[in-house]
Amino acid sequence: AATMSAGVGSACSPEGPSSLRNDSSGWCSDTYDMVHYGHSNQLRQARAMGDYLIVGVHTDEEIAKHKGPPVFTQGERYKMVQAIKWVDEIAAGAPYVTTLETLDKYNCDFCVHGNDITLTVDGKDTYEEVKAAGRYRECKRTQGVSTTDLVGRMLLMTKAHHSNIDEDLDYRKHQDNFGKPPFWAECVLASPSGALGGSETSSQGPKGHSPWTGVSQFLQTSQKIIQFASGKEPQPGDTIIYVAGAFDLFHIGHVDFLEKVHLLADRPYIIAGLHFDQEVNRYKGKNYPIMNIHERTLSVLACRYVSEVVIGAPYAVTADLLDHFRVERVCHGLTEVVPDKDGSDPYQEPKRRGIFQLVDSGSNLTTDLIVQRIIKNRLEFEARNQKKEAKELAVLEAMKKMEEEGHERGPQSQEH
Repeated sequence: AATMSAGVGSACSPEGPSSLRNDSSGWCSDTYDMVHYGHSNQLRQARAMGDYLIVGVHTDEEIAKHKGPPVFTQGERYKMVQAIKWVDEIAAGAPYVTTLETLDKYNCDFCVHGNDITLTVDGKDTYEEVKAAGRYRECKRTQGVSTTDLVGRMLLMTKAHHSNIDEDLDYRKHQDNFGKPPFWAECVLASPSGALGGSETSSQGPKGHSPWTGVSQFLQTSQKIIQFASGKEPQPGDTIIYVAGAFDLFHIGHVDFLEKVHLLADRPYIIAGLHFDQEVNRYKGKNYPIMNIHERTLSVLACRYVSEVVIGAPYAVTADLLDHFRVERVCHGLTEVVPDKDGSDPYQEPKRRGIFQLVDSGSNLTTDLIVQRIIKNRLEFEARNQKKEAKELAVLEAMKKMEEEGHERGPQSQEH
């Protein structure tokens, strides 16, 4: 399996930096299909446990064997993981099960995984061997986000969770920061067909805090932003570049664009302006954004090419904004620029100053196309999730049965 150095602009020796290190190094591995800020948070925690982090990414073939076909190709998944700033190196084509042999091969002292069950095809704990050797460490899962949850949000095609307060006061009465479902969502979830249909809706029930209401369960804190932020201010000699957008479902198209922008200067300092949810919904429609402003903030901060994020940037790139951040260049991809509410060009000021630049990312992947890809794979997703659930339930049942048998044997042995 090949290793790739993930540092910005750094080269990789044929054997990979892993063979040359004496420091404490960690290993994480996963499918990393539809990478989100939950994955980034896991990798951030893993990186903090040592001095170097190698991330193993499975091939399409390996994933198809265990879980069903991934949404993203291995090339796309490798690139997404490399773009996360806490990753020092990626191991392409990593084995599905992490063994002691895997850790030794990549010169890693320990492996890190979230505190959830991962099972092999035959229902065994994936990390059994490394746990027994004392080379397993656990990190906390990020509450309020999972791939399944995001797929559910995409499939629930309603824009109610981005309605303006003035337009829909009744809806606001039914929703708070804890994502309690509004009445419309309860109806959708309680209906026989449901928003998603099948068993997924029944796990929480119509009154539960279901992740499929379209309202995120994620609670932002200043601590989380601090953990994700670089904390670095622009230095003399840095080129301050401003980019703006929704950066919804932060994906490979965004990474390609930001990487190209990063190459425009020797010492780039990229500031990403993120529009508030209502603004994104105005120009994107449907139920966009899929991720709210808090989630999008973390997603973009996790990217190694971004130095700073403006949370709730104005749609029009104003003179005030450009002067405040001392912006020397403003970049936009080749996607359509929707006019501002008054019909004006949001980039008229940077254009007037002669600092506006169109950047071709070389990628045609948009959030729309990703959503289409996922909906197209909906049946595979549902089958995969039901299979996973059944596998986990079977293990729990077996454990329960063993426990009961143990209790039954106890009194019998005393009789003999």
